[in-house]
Amino acid sequence: MSTKIQKPVIQGQRIKTRKRDEKVKHDPVAFRDSLLRGFAESGDDLDALSKYLDTAGNKLDYKHYGETLFDVLIAGGILAPGGSLLQEADEGKPYRTELCVFESDSELAALTKWAQVFTKLIRRYKYLEKMFKEEIGKIISFMHGFSEQNRTRLSRMMVLWISDGHLPPSVLQLMLKEHLIKDMVAANFIVEFFCSWMKAKDMSSLKATLKKGQLESRLMEFLPANKQTEAYFTEFFKEKGLSEIVTFWKQQAGKEARKDLQTKLADMLNNDEPRDVIITNVRELTSKLQLADAEVVAIVWPTVMSVVEWNKKEELIVDQAIRHLREYVPLFKQYTDNSSRAQMTLILKAQEYCYENMNLMKTFSKIVILFYKDSDEDD
Repeated sequence: MSTKIQKPVIQGQRIKTRKRDEKVKHDPVAFRDSLLRGFAESGDDLDALSKYLDTAGNKLDYKHYGETLFDVLIAGGILAPGGSLLQEADEGKPYRTELCVFESDSELAALTKWAQVFTKLIRRYKYLEKMFKEEIGKIISFMHGFSEQNRTRLSRMMVLWISDGHLPPSVLQLMLKEHLIKDMVAANFIVEFFCSWMKAKDMSSLKATLKKGQLESRLMEFLPANKQTEAYFTEFFKEKGLSEIVTFWKQQAGKEARKDLQTKLADMLNNDEPRDVIITNVRELTSKLQLADAEVVAIVWPTVMSVVEWNKKEELIVDQAIRHLREYVPLFKQYTDNSSRAQMTLILKAQEYCYENMNLMKTFSKIVILFYKDSDEDD
């Protein structure tokens, strides 16, 4: 029978463990309980709460429990999947506080004071900014489980958080989820956001925010698929007193339609589609878009000129330009024959183009002659 010989050990030797290698037990409930005690001491005084949060960060681990911190500030406790609060098995143990956004007055003035609490906290602990953005993403995913009053509070808080720079406007795109769109949750949320923004600021800043968040052309998407029509959009937003939003959306829709026309025309030109086919397709597109003749000319001119690779020799470029444009005289003629405004637009666009491209300076007068004397050759 063999016996294992033990290795000699120096008496009193201690093996040191580096702090970073020590595993800390993740315990958001204990962190929440600590917060709840501090919140209770603050009463309903938000200034006292801000002071508590400022000093508590030196003792409590905000870096590891940032999500729980924002859960408590917004909902009053730890949010479980779906939007409900995580409750304790022990009924006598507190699991929530009423000192939170969801229990506050829903008026914008009252919520502004709450926004200041978040501002002070995030400025004091910069690392919380990223956690806050992640928290809002989670909050939005739970939106369906919140009461209508709490959705209103969140929408108004979103106005304050975005205007304060704590959230990018693109965060509103997170509302464009099927489960939020189909039951009008997304639509009602964005309407409340718009109304609150207009009360706090103005339409000019709202337009800038929507453009920055790349939402200016996506407003229709907040409506369910079966209601995504111009008529319903107009009626829905006008009923909410948001006529300016309807006007803004129509302007953006018009811009998108013009881009679409330009893209399709460029594709046809690059693919050398027959002239008659191009004229027919452009006429159909412009008719659907209800564009004025002058608007069509302003789109067609730069598109037609963009598909040419101009000769580098100045003495040859004039003939090249005239040959190229002669092919499309009938296309322009469709919109200039009965519109003096469209004629003037065509002249101005041609003049601007020639003056911007120095090699074409001598071509302008010949282009004018082409349109007004030689157009009948293609009829």
